Parts: sequence; C-alpha cells; structure tokens
Amino acid sequence: MNQPAILFDETHCEQCACGKGLEFGISFAFQPIVDVETRSVLAYEALVRGTEGQGAGEVLARVNKHNRYAFDQICRVKAVKLAAKLKMPTALSINFMPNAVYQAEYCIRTTLAAAKKYNFDTRRIIFEVIEAEALTSTEHLASIIAKYGEMGFQTALDDFGTGYARYDLLVACPPDLLKLDMGLVRNVDREPNKQAVISGIITMMQKLGGRIVAEGVETEAEYAWLRRQGITLFQGYLFARPGFEHLPEPWYPPAP
Repeated sequence: MNQPAILFDETHCEQCACGKGLEFGISFAFQPIVDVETRSVLAYEALVRGTEGQGAGEVLARVNKHNRYAFDQICRVKAVKLAAKLKMPTALSINFMPNAVYQAEYCIRTTLAAAKKYNFDTRRIIFEVIEAEALTSTEHLASIIAKYGEMGFQTALDDFGTGYARYDLLVACPPDLLKLDMGLVRNVDREPNKQAVISGIITMMQKLGGRIVAEGVETEAEYAWLRRQGITLFQGYLFARPGFEHLPEPWYPPAP
C-alpha cells in the first residue's frame, strides 16, 4: 500500500486533540474486527463515546450542521492520538461523516498531521463511511472513497443491508470492506429471507473484489451460518465488547 502523498499541516492538530471547537468532550471505545481464518485482529474500530464512557447516541445527538465539521475533524485526531497511546498494533478504523467532508484532499490534512505527530502509520488507517447519512449524494461519496483510495487508505461502508442501502455507491466506487448491518445479521441462522439477501451480497462483493465484515454477531449460531458462507471477517459481542479507552482481546469460536 502506498504512503499517502500529501503535505502535512499540523496547524490545528493540537486544538483537535484537545477538542477545541466543540462544546462537549469525546473519547473512544475500541472493538476488534477479527479474521477468524488467521485468528488475528484485522483492525480496531474507534467508537465515539463521552469522556465518562457515555454511549454514541448521547454524543451524536449533540452533533448538528454547525459543529459537524469540527466534530468530524476532532474525532479523527483523537482516535489516532488514543490509538497511538495504546500502541495499537493493527489497523485503526475511523468513522467519518460524508456530509462533513467538503473536499477530501483538504479534510484529510488534519488526520495525516495527527498520524505524523503521534507516530501512527497512516498505512494502517481505514476510513469507514457512516452509511446512515442517506442524504449524501452518490457522486460526493464516490469522490471521497476514490480519493482516499488514491492516497493509499482502505475504505469501508458501514451498516449495509438495512435502511438506505447504497447500491448506487457500490456501482460508482466499491469500497474495500462492506459491513453487514447487525439487523441483517441478527438470527440469520433461522431466517431464510435474511439468508437469501446475505447470499446475494456475498456474490456481489466477490465480483466487485471487496471483502465482507459481518457486524453485530452475538451468537455462535449466527457465526456458524455466516462462516459456512465463506465470510472470514467478524465484529460483535461474540468476539469482544467495545473497550472504553483500551484494546480488548477477542475470543475466537471453534470452527463450525
């Protein structure tokens, strides 16, 4: 993977690390994305939390059109800073809000500056699109994913399969990783309709050249059915709950 080639601008890095520009504090919990084939952690997803561990819903409820850009930038910097502090040995998956990114080349500068400042290898950063932002145009999303790919980053599409599924985005610019929504995963071992939908998504991603992450897996029965379909990347309570400001060790179920 190529090192992202772009000038570093550390002008606002420390401000973002301190949370300047927001009227509320944030921190992160980390949840592993595991590769069950190699029994290793592919990445830890940074999940936003309040400074005392308050849930993401409580934090995101305070984000609006006036502070969205500051929130997005501060999240990136603080996630990188905390990952570096914890000596994260794997990739770091950072969620980003497409509506906060008006120009990919410019909005990435603070992230790259933070990686340089805190000595975190930029080649280990995955940018994860929050798929729920349904109002973001396909053209805008595709341009962000394409630009991040050109810079050497991997990209992921979150929460796919329920709500506003971005098939138009997959046509325009497929991401490296597609994360099945937990609503689609729940009880998949005994719901034929969900099985049919997931089977179709697996075939689609095989042809597009990307990998699937089964997200929100909670039971061994769900895992066993998904694993038999050839999925190797998993995330969910079955493997590890999010660790507030620490990196939890995952549990690996026996082969189905």
